[in-house]
Amino acid sequence: MAHIPVLLKEIIEILNPQPAEFFIDGTVGSAGHAIEIIKRISPNGMFLGIDWDKEAIAKCKSQIANRKNVILVNGNYADLPEILREKKLGRADGLLLDLGMSSEQLERSGRGFSFLKNEPLDMRYQFQEVRPPDIDGQYLGGRTSQILTAAKVVNSFSEKELTDIFFKYGEERFSRRIAKRIVEERKKKQIKTTFDLVEIIQKAISFHRSRLHPATKVFQALRIYVNDELENLEKLLKNLGKIIKNKGRVAIISYHSLEDRLVKNYFREMARQGKAKILTKKPIKPTFEEIRQNPRARSAKLRAIVM
Repeated sequence: MAHIPVLLKEIIEILNPQPAEFFIDGTVGSAGHAIEIIKRISPNGMFLGIDWDKEAIAKCKSQIANRKNVILVNGNYADLPEILREKKLGRADGLLLDLGMSSEQLERSGRGFSFLKNEPLDMRYQFQEVRPPDIDGQYLGGRTSQILTAAKVVNSFSEKELTDIFFKYGEERFSRRIAKRIVEERKKKQIKTTFDLVEIIQKAISFHRSRLHPATKVFQALRIYVNDELENLEKLLKNLGKIIKNKGRVAIISYHSLEDRLVKNYFREMARQGKAKILTKKPIKPTFEEIRQNPRARSAKLRAIVM
């Protein structure tokens, strides 16, 4: 399935990119939003596209890298102040973050993001070859000395740690029951693939019926935890003054309540302090027609401010 940019019309309207402006897409992904922004800031505008996924940047290069004044960086949007200094760029007129997973990541990454495909239980955006989990670094306050994978988490973290992760990052009400079952099952054999984990979750909550796939919240929690997603988002929000110039616009699309709450609270506090004006009194959501064409957009919420 080709990736369809979420809330594209609304993003362009609210960010209102103009010729010769400097715009940043901190989660450039498949360049769906980027292409439209670049059209509007051309021919003399500057565009910086960032993505933590090396494969996403490689694909973007074939679509937009040959355009004038386009810079693509394989990096973390949380490091934007450092990236801007390194590239000798000033503060931007606009910033977009789309915090959702792209169709390519879900369907073709091979990293275990989807519970519908049987893949190695990895879930890292910044994919690197590392030593096998059983000889990985020691557990140190929530992280290991090597790059953390979802397999490392489910095979080595304590029952309490797993319970806390599933509840905090997935808002999974059966977190304790699922964590207990994981610890029991991994004594028999290592949990190596997505389907290994899905089977355990299904057994743990076989009594519960829901419209959601039973593994949805656990997979969300592991992905957020492995990639420090909430910490990265908070770091960026704290540094918006170093990234966006006066009268610059910021738009963030989130997909679950933890992200949305964080964005809402930071935007409200900035407005209270007189550092920003909120452009979206309520989050903008996809229309019924957009959801029909792109079901993955159904949980999207767009919030925006002007600095």
